Amino acid sequence: MELEDAKLKYIHTWGSLATSWGVNKTMAQVHALLLVSTKPLSAEDIMETLQISRGNVNMNVRALIDWGIVQKELVIGERKEFFIATKDIWELFKQITKERKRREVEPVLKVLADLQEIEDDSEEALEFKKVLNDLSKVTTTVNNILDKTIKADEHWLLSNFTKIVKK
Repeated sequence: MELEDAKLKYIHTWGSLATSWGVNKTMAQVHALLLVSTKPLSAEDIMETLQISRGNVNMNVRALIDWGIVQKELVIGERKEFFIATKDIWELFKQITKERKRREVEPVLKVLADLQEIEDDSEEALEFKKVLNDLSKVTTTVNNILDKTIKADEHWLLSNFTKIVKK
């Protein structure tokens, strides 16, 4: 397989897989393209490679910048904006984990805490509170694990994960 064919296959596969994780397919493809590019790319470069519109490129690049995994890159002598992706895969993993935690786990914890405030002592209310409390415990545990993952270095996490798997 030629290098360019392999890159395109990776980009399209990554985009398809991303939809399983709740990520926009095109956003994942733009990120994959920037990840495997050896030089910063302009919106035009991305449009041409992925055969998508300027608006689609702009919307997805902005989202990737908001996630903290793509940055603008200054190219001397050029007026266009250029973009690069974070190449350190461990840092990329930690940044995505941090954002998913902030966007998904923390709001659930807040809602669960708010729902615990019902002022009803009926049997049904007590059962409801117990379910919410159990959900809160699990979600808090996940939140704490994610915190440790975000703060950890690669070797610490992998060695501890290996220990868990061996048990």
